[in-house]
Amino acid sequence: MPYDNYGNWYSYKSSGVNNEGNHYCSRDYGSGASNPNSYHYSNQDGSYYYSNPDGSTYYNDGNGYAVYTPPSATTEYSQESDDWAN
Repeated sequence: MPYDNYGNWYSYKSSGVNNEGNHYCSRDYGSGASNPNSYHYSNQDGSYYYSNPDGSTYYNDGNGYAVYTPPSATTEYSQESDDWAN
């Protein structure tokens, strides 16, 4: 089985391109992951979204704005330029 950049094994569930031309990929990290059915989208407009196996999410609009939500968090972190704020 392949491993991600953090050394976690996974199996591919599905991947492809939707009707809008956006790429998606779904992975199965198994029952030990907080979010075993994680996925990501890479969109035609340059934005992308990740739903990670640890339960965190990350969105980047491709224009310098990003939002990261840590696992089990009530705080959302957003970034414009190089400054993080919550």
